[in-house]
Amino acid sequence: MVRDLKKFFPFYLGFVEQYVVGEICRRHGLEPFDALQRFLNSETYRMVSDFELAMWEFSHSAIVSMWECEQITGDPRNSIYIRSE
Repeated sequence: MVRDLKKFFPFYLGFVEQYVVGEICRRHGLEPFDALQRFLNSETYRMVSDFELAMWEFSHSAIVSMWECEQITGDPRNSIYIRSE
């Protein structure tokens, strides 16, 4: 099963990039290239692209929220989607 997931992981990342960048553009009025550059250079993206963290269950809206949290606090782990209270 894990081997099958690894095989499709690049397609998942493409999906995430497309929808997350579109949402960042919509919410923050950024141009697509600027939004893509900011997302790809973020800790949020490093976490999403780490297969071992298994973040494929997160929606693109949750990932955008994590990215926004990172922009404000410096750490996407402060997001309500990750922190436990």
